[in-house]
Amino acid sequence: MTLLRVTYMELRERPPHPPPAERPGPEHITLENPNLQEYLALYRKVGAPLGWDQRLQMPEADLAALLNSGSLSIYVLRSEHGSALGFCELDRHTPEEIEIKNFGLVPEAQGQGLGSWLLRVVLHEAWQSNPQRIWLHTDNWDHASAVNVYERAGFKIYDLREEESGPL
Repeated sequence: MTLLRVTYMELRERPPHPPPAERPGPEHITLENPNLQEYLALYRKVGAPLGWDQRLQMPEADLAALLNSGSLSIYVLRSEHGSALGFCELDRHTPEEIEIKNFGLVPEAQGQGLGSWLLRVVLHEAWQSNPQRIWLHTDNWDHASAVNVYERAGFKIYDLREEESGPL
């Protein structure tokens, strides 16, 4: 096992301005309820370059139950032709504290401002339920600009830890 630098971040205030619902480009964001195979395909497509494996380590029955539990909100960024370009997964298990469990784009969609737009749209939607905070953790295995993207969206660092790597 190796040590990871884990950054814990939170957003405790409603973002000041709602993002544009439409971008100048043809991409769009939808709240979806993917089945197990659709979810795993998207998780792999986004997470493979980053070494994500937490959901892959789960027994499929447990993951299917989680996907059907109603506690997750999965926003999918799609191209004009409907192919998935990325996603943001919120865990609403505790309504007053929403956790961003997974967030990312496929490599070919990175560097175009799509990630920031997806995050801002999702945060605006999440604040409609008036949570006390939205939080996440990221580490040095994630995309190099992850912390900057979250900070630009209003997140503040509340803890830094060195933790042993395990399932992501």
